Amino acid sequence: MSIKVKIKDAQQAVEHTLNHYFEQQHNTDKKIKEATHYSLLNGGKRLRPFLVYATGEMLGANRHDLHVLAAAIECIHSYSLVHDDLPAMDDDDLRRGRPTCHIVYGEAQAILAGDALQTLAFELIATHSFSCSAATQLKMIAHLAHAAGLEGMVGGQGLDIAATDKTICLEELERIHKLKTGALINSAITLGALCSENVDQHTLDNLAVFGYAIGLAFQVQDDILDVEGDTSILGKPQGSDLAANKATYPALLGMLGAKEKAQSLIEQAHTALNNINADTSTLAALADYLIERDH
Repeated sequence: MSIKVKIKDAQQAVEHTLNHYFEQQHNTDKKIKEATHYSLLNGGKRLRPFLVYATGEMLGANRHDLHVLAAAIECIHSYSLVHDDLPAMDDDDLRRGRPTCHIVYGEAQAILAGDALQTLAFELIATHSFSCSAATQLKMIAHLAHAAGLEGMVGGQGLDIAATDKTICLEELERIHKLKTGALINSAITLGALCSENVDQHTLDNLAVFGYAIGLAFQVQDDILDVEGDTSILGKPQGSDLAANKATYPALLGMLGAKEKAQSLIEQAHTALNNINADTSTLAALADYLIERDH
């Protein structure tokens, strides 16, 4: 099975879980429920859910447990996109070829939809009966909260905002994206691994190296595509980062240097996988795919 087919399978699995939740009756405002659901079903790659499934299945985890974790991490990622698109942040009208949440439902509803998605992530994990222990379940919640918070995604977004219209060095740019992008990608991998009774600290440590390497590589490739990509394929305006005066890898390293950086990170990811006593072929194929994709 090709990596694209496996990614598609993960997309369908997590969307089934999310749709099942929203098909239920909820004692809430109809418009905010619609805005929240709209924000989830946005045609995304579902990379983070895929990493939950791929890592967990590699280590023998229960797939039903993985459905919940995949849905939870997609809720966190989707909430961040809704808020990133707001006028006070990136002010984007288009997300993956569709109008952004605040364009369709208004700014207030978009803010609330993001808030709802964030809290839903933790509700899903906290209320599920996992095959693993309650202590591990608490560890999952804590890991996701940390990855999404001040020392993770939110902190990275803050650093990114502070760096707009400023000249920063490569080390500062990497710090931004290790938090903004890498922390949640790493958390997806860790959550999948924690679902397994077979995971040890050596495996977790090497998965962390793998996660941060592909997280940075993913961002480098995004920066490259912002320069070389096609708007109709990207689903957002080509050159949007450049127009917003954001610091990017091509701006700091040049296009050739950025591509060499991405390749170096993928090599680091493969080295970490080689240290793991399991069939890491799916994760290895995903690493290669990240710098070959066109959107």
